[in-house]
Amino acid sequence: MLRCADAALAASVSNAGALGTISPYAGMKEGQDPLDNLRFQIRKTRQLTARPFAVNVPLDLRASGLMLDLVVEENLGIVVTAAGSPELFTELLHSSGIRVLHVVSSVSQAQFAESCGVDAVIAEGVEAGGRVGRDELALFSLIPQVADAVAIPVIAAGGISDGRGMAAALALGAEGVQLGTRFIATVECPAHPEHKKAIIEAGDTDTIVTGRGVAPVRRLKADLKEGEAYAGSSAGLIKNVIPAAEVIAELVHYKPRI
Repeated sequence: MLRCADAALAASVSNAGALGTISPYAGMKEGQDPLDNLRFQIRKTRQLTARPFAVNVPLDLRASGLMLDLVVEENLGIVVTAAGSPELFTELLHSSGIRVLHVVSSVSQAQFAESCGVDAVIAEGVEAGGRVGRDELALFSLIPQVADAVAIPVIAAGGISDGRGMAAALALGAEGVQLGTRFIATVECPAHPEHKKAIIEAGDTDTIVTGRGVAPVRRLKADLKEGEAYAGSSAGLIKNVIPAAEVIAELVHYKPRI
């Protein structure tokens, strides 16, 4: 959701009781300075919600270090890091009172992240949209192995779109879930209408992993006019575009069948 998770979406998620997250390039215009854009998104989110929210900073971005300096300057409380070593910035962020969640796709990555002092790991399975781990581990195999291997909280990500998926993740040892694709198909998300339409029309086999061996990503097979449309395999479960608050409410009020 590098260009989709903007202030409006993050604030809506936080106002509904979850943790909204800003992506640094969300809403950025062509030629705009990404640091100026991130500063704008942070400050706009603060205008829209008094609740906590996070910023997601992939560590392989050219300006990732400067983005994290900006996060410190803006006195945010939570950062999600990914696509790089948590050893690089975790101590710096902690020294400023910022909690760090790091995305992992294997047990060894989770253990290393824990050794670097991160506050929680986000265990992401191959079902996730966008970038996925090179080992392509399925989430429901990954969660219990990571939960058994580390003492810090584990958050599950990849292929979860509703209360059923959250309940299953919690049963396997996760203490929370992260949703991406489900929030693309929300009213507040700035994604192109054709992207949203492709998600809600997708079936179970309509996503594919490409870029294996270099930078594997999961995207829709849809024939869109401009660029790729990233989406997780949960796209086959998503049938409507609804407000973000309704997504949160369904997660919270879901009652598993016994």
